[in-house]
Amino acid sequence: MEEGKKRIKISIGGITVQAELKPTRTANGIYDALPIEAAVNQWGEEFYCNIPGVKDHRETATTNVKVGDVAFWGLGSMLAVFFGPTPMSTGPDPVPADRVNVIGRLLDDPQVLRQAVGATMMKVEKAS
Repeated sequence: MEEGKKRIKISIGGITVQAELKPTRTANGIYDALPIEAAVNQWGEEFYCNIPGVKDHRETATTNVKVGDVAFWGLGSMLAVFFGPTPMSTGPDPVPADRVNVIGRLLDDPQVLRQAVGATMMKVEKAS
């Protein structure tokens, strides 16, 4: 692991992937709030769960996300993982329902998350 780079582990329905976080205040706030385990929601090929108490600094607020991005939606205090198109997509890229803060990127193949469809819990923890 590169010096100063923070990594998290995301587990959904028996599938675990790792992500590297960006050096932003929002990403650091999420890292500091870990570990969490919460009910997972799905919207198209996006999983998301609630992470309460994290301030969204909106450093990278955008609706332009890519497959494999990990983002935080401040209004709902939701951590989102994009692994394919969402209901608002017009092509292969996901489109979030609202502007999100991209806080990191999956290091593993996002497609493996398709095997977690139907899962009920999402666990996010610091990766060693």
